[in-house]
Parts: sequence; C-alpha cells; structure tokens
Amino acid sequence: MSFVIWITGPSGAGKTTLARALADKLQSMGHSVEVLDGDGVRKKLYPNLGFSKEERWMHNRVVVEMARLLAKNGVIVIVSIISPYREWREYARKEIERFVEVYPRCPLEVRIKRDPGGLYSKALRGEIKGLTGLDGEYEEPKNPELILDTDKMSVEEEVEAVLRKLREMEYL
Repeated sequence: MSFVIWITGPSGAGKTTLARALADKLQSMGHSVEVLDGDGVRKKLYPNLGFSKEERWMHNRVVVEMARLLAKNGVIVIVSIISPYREWREYARKEIERFVEVYPRCPLEVRIKRDPGGLYSKALRGEIKGLTGLDGEYEEPKNPELILDTDKMSVEEEVEAVLRKLREMEYL
C-alpha cells in the first residue's frame, strides 16, 4: 500500500537531503518510490511562476495532486517542499489518504551556514525579500507525525527515524 511523506521546512532545513536518502533506502527495500521536489517541479512545469502567496498556493496544489495520483497508483511519494502555511499542509493531508508529515527542524543559524542555494546570503545582502524562514513567514507544523532535529542527527539517523515511524503507522 502506498502513501505520501510530506517533508516541510524552510530552505536549508534538510528536506531534499532527507528525501533523496529516504528514497534510496525505500528503493533498496524493493519499493516503487518517486520524489517530488518543490523546486524541481516548479522549474520543469512552470519556470516563470512567481512567488506571491497565490502563486505559491497554486504550486502547492499542483504538487498535492501529483502526489495523490502517484500514491493512488501504488507509488510511495516523498514530497520535499517548503509549504509554509499550516492551512496548505492540512489541505494536502485532507486530499491524500495516507499522509505522513515530517518536519526537519533546524535553527536559523545552521540553515544560514548550509545555505544550499545561496538564498540566505542573497537575503542577508538585501537582494531577496521575504525569504521563507528568514523575513518571510513559515508556520511550524503543530502536530506532524515526526519532527527531526537535523542539526543534531545524521542523515542516516533521520532515515531510520522515518522508517520507524512508517512501521509504527503500519505503512511498511
């Protein structure tokens, strides 16, 4: 039976790293897995889409529908997307039958050091305004199935924690 793992958090929290490692592990266990990375979906499907709240909401709805359809067809889907508003994540939870919200929690100073896309350095220089998790809004999940402190855990420990949770929920 398939399900969707929705990994949400600000840039640099470790979403994509966890998604890739988790996909590798699940595939090595014989599962059919697809990773939907928010940035990747945006670049491929609508590279000119902006970052207004309305445009980001539309982007989130597209990812929800893609994840729902893949899961409906037997694929384990790992979504790596900022998804900054609780309301949007609750929409995903409502639309997707078997849903697991994972929050890779990470302090701002660590995210700034990681700065995978150089966004924090640009924002700190004033070149970007409204960066989610810095001067842009990010609502932390209230009741995710799993919180991972990515500044204190190795990627392997994070993957094992997710697998434990999936077994506990009887998804694996």
